[in-house]
Amino acid sequence: MSEKFGVAVIGYGGMGGWHVRQLKTMDEIQLCGIYDRDPKRNATAEKAGVHVYQSMEELLADPMVKLVTIAIPNDQHKDVSIWAMQAGKNVVCEKPVALSTDETVEMIKAAKANGVLFTVHQNRRWDEDFLTIKKIYEEGQLGRVFKIESRVHGSRGIPSDWRNQKIYGGGMVLDWGVHLLDQILMMVKEPVVSVYADLDNVTNQEVDDGFKAIIHFAPHIAGEPPLSCQVEVGTSNFINLPRWYMLGENGSAVIEDWDLNGKIVMVSDWEKRDAVPVVTAAGLTKTMAPRTKDTIQEYPLPEVHSDVRDFYRNLIQAVDGKAEQIVKHQEILRSMRLMEAVLHSAETGETVHWVI
Repeated sequence: MSEKFGVAVIGYGGMGGWHVRQLKTMDEIQLCGIYDRDPKRNATAEKAGVHVYQSMEELLADPMVKLVTIAIPNDQHKDVSIWAMQAGKNVVCEKPVALSTDETVEMIKAAKANGVLFTVHQNRRWDEDFLTIKKIYEEGQLGRVFKIESRVHGSRGIPSDWRNQKIYGGGMVLDWGVHLLDQILMMVKEPVVSVYADLDNVTNQEVDDGFKAIIHFAPHIAGEPPLSCQVEVGTSNFINLPRWYMLGENGSAVIEDWDLNGKIVMVSDWEKRDAVPVVTAAGLTKTMAPRTKDTIQEYPLPEVHSDVRDFYRNLIQAVDGKAEQIVKHQEILRSMRLMEAVLHSAETGETVHWVI
């Protein structure tokens, strides 16, 4: 046991249980145990063969625990994370890290004051749909990309637990937006110059159960138009739109779902510009006429594979001073500021102009 890296998990709900299952598969890690304030969850963990601490104090006093993963409701993240760091523990906090930038800064200061590692579990950086579209973007296959759409759609409404209550940090901007916005910021490195957003309240009036945000990034090259990104979450959609849609000067890419159904379509011949008009019910159009097959080429999506457990492998290296932590403090702050911009724009009905 002493040769392994000891990890304990605070919270044994959906994400806490997910962390436990992942950690139990890793040879590098010793799962020391869990603590949840709900006795029923603790009993469930014990039935699964997981050690249960009798209190948070007992967990934090265990010298075998080098890192604590915190998977509890959003409003509790700051206080519990700081408590753990003051006990000398390295901390992974579930997303969103906190309810505001100010709270996030407090947590980062606590890590520095106590000489421990502190980071956020941005696990969807390892989603293969994201890594695939990121590869397409970075390799420049589509030419200059001028629009990216990222969305997730469901039809069950907002969950009926703490996620539908504002006091606990509920709402889809904080629940799913934190993932999608972080992915966009990991893909597009230029500064954000404007944000306009609109929230949905279809099934819940207290917090948003969906949103749409239009984000403009500074041009990569001076004089070019800004890159426009549309980020959308919906929980009342019975027909899902594509997970990713990317438009470039030389072609388009679509990823329909998490199963990576999709394709890339590229121009193969710019010289053949003649179009056969399309006759619609009330007229005709050459502008919207489809390209002929001899002017385009279809390609499969590139294959990109990942292992989300690399998040924890990196943390072991970072604690030992052998690597930088993957999810860095400045990235955490940038995502939080972008979420605040989305919420501020939706509240005021105005575009937020600033550099993030």
